[in-house]
Amino acid sequence: MVRYRNLTLFVLLGVIWGGTYPAIRIGLNELPPVLFAAFRYEIGALVMLAYVVHRKDYWRPRTRADWLTVGIGAVFIIAIYNALLFIGETTVPSAIAGIVVATMPILTAVFSRTLLPSGRITLVDSGGIVLGFAGILLISRPDPSNLLTSDLLGQFLLLVAAASFAFGSVLTERFTAEQPVETMEAWAMIVGAILLHGTAMVRSPTSFIAVEWTLSSVVLIGYLGVVASAVAYFIYFDLLDRVGAFEMSFITYVSAAFGAFFGWLLLDERISLFTVGGYLAIVGGFLLLKKEEIHQEFRQQFAPKSVDGD
Repeated sequence: MVRYRNLTLFVLLGVIWGGTYPAIRIGLNELPPVLFAAFRYEIGALVMLAYVVHRKDYWRPRTRADWLTVGIGAVFIIAIYNALLFIGETTVPSAIAGIVVATMPILTAVFSRTLLPSGRITLVDSGGIVLGFAGILLISRPDPSNLLTSDLLGQFLLLVAAASFAFGSVLTERFTAEQPVETMEAWAMIVGAILLHGTAMVRSPTSFIAVEWTLSSVVLIGYLGVVASAVAYFIYFDLLDRVGAFEMSFITYVSAAFGAFFGWLLLDERISLFTVGGYLAIVGGFLLLKKEEIHQEFRQQFAPKSVDGD
């Protein structure tokens, strides 16, 4: 029953996070991108903070390392990532956006190999990196004579967004924080939402006043803030404790697949063979980078079981 529970929650998380890409795309018809992102995390931060205050004794950062990880998360994982994600989706279909963001695990592996003391890039790792970025080229298919198209620039912003998230995730590992990860996430959302809102005001001081609130914009902000941010992270942390980081690294690819499906279903977005090929190349690059973890996982799963008394 536990296995089915974990599988059900894993698929549900993929559905929720996959739904964020078309939700963002639809909401951008009514809301400015950076302000839209700020609204998302202002709502999500309130829910997350209420949870950690109620459930965690260590509900606020206390040490210098705690605040450093909160700051890193707020800047790279929340503010920069979401600002570029929402701006990128103004010109890039949601299905493509999800697949480009799916390079995040590859970028995380690259940063961990280069920034963490125990990391190093092998020849096979290099092959995985090349294969992953070949997938991006398959998806974008840039025209050398016209590299400044809005669609290509949007994909570049999405790639930088994924790199920001990956860089921030690895950078937090360099500091030994004492706070629970849920506490770090809640406070990173708070600070990140403030940064996003400030950026939106600088970009357009009258953007908040100019927003014309509709039922669809309220519903979309509610979905992204409550369901895709707060509730989804509750599910993620629960699964992370139960199945481990290696298994959870695949959630990006599952959510990208659901994002492509929802983009086709809700927005009539078409998926070309180049896009499918690029997605498979990205997944293949990740598998090469994670070859040792995959080998170890197979050994654990299929190792002969010891019998008492033998």
